[in-house]
Amino acid sequence: MTFHVERIDHVVLRVRNLAGMVRFYEQALGFKVERTLDRLHLVQMRAGASMLDLVQAERPESGGNMDHLCFRIEPFDREAIAARLAPLGVAVGETVERYGAEGNGPSLYFDDPEGNQIELKGAAQ
Repeated sequence: MTFHVERIDHVVLRVRNLAGMVRFYEQALGFKVERTLDRLHLVQMRAGASMLDLVQAERPESGGNMDHLCFRIEPFDREAIAARLAPLGVAVGETVERYGAEGNGPSLYFDDPEGNQIELKGAAQ
């Protein structure tokens, strides 16, 4: 194996009422707002060792509200990841520094066979 999944880093949900959903997760599960990015209409909430990201957005025609699922992997080696996924017909996106449950670190995106967007994220740097 070129890398292994350690845990879910974060899940991003598309929501219609951002403020209402933030209140719900604060009150129902005790999550705390960790970071807000107003320009993206995004609130990142601490969920134990993971994060729940809420982004104000319309849902796609399919009706789903998950934007993407992020797995924390070790080690993060873009070439090894691409080589492992290529035989499955999967092309990976560019590597970019993104914020996750541990802070900023390298990540890339790809789609699974049913079109779900998956992010693989390395350790915070």
